[in-house]
Amino acid sequence: MKIGILSRNRNLYSTRRLIEACEQRGHEYRIIDVLHSYMNINSTQPSIHLKGEDLVNFDAIIPRIGASVTFYGCAVLRQFEMMGVYPLNESVAISRSRDKLRSLQLLSRKGIGMPVTGFASKPDDIKDLLDMVGGTPVVIKLLQGTQGIGVVLAETKKAAESVIEPLWA
Repeated sequence: MKIGILSRNRNLYSTRRLIEACEQRGHEYRIIDVLHSYMNINSTQPSIHLKGEDLVNFDAIIPRIGASVTFYGCAVLRQFEMMGVYPLNESVAISRSRDKLRSLQLLSRKGIGMPVTGFASKPDDIKDLLDMVGGTPVVIKLLQGTQGIGVVLAETKKAAESVIEPLWA
């Protein structure tokens, strides 16, 4: 098999392990830096290029797209999908997983148990929002944070207000 690995850095542990697995199984592989690739988007023969080379004949693509390059990384992955390359993880799944609100809505729609969650675009009515989720203590999360960054436990209403108000400032 010819496998493309979308990764910004071949020295990352996860990328190195994928390379090892490809080599152990006799697969041909290519590390593709999504930020150095570019696309020809057309209705007859979509393509992806890297340093002047047309990236063709891949059987599968393994995305290792970091959060900071989600938008462009998913665009490149979608292009491979349009070219008929099998993705280990589809672009739509990655996009949904990186959008906390969308992920929660999808889980909720399928009846999957999760903590009661409130969401607001403005802190106009913090009291009602806190009442809606069952009061304090409450976990407050930024939509853009990853790996615990932007997550705060507010044990009282006053603490919640003092955390929420500056977030919108």
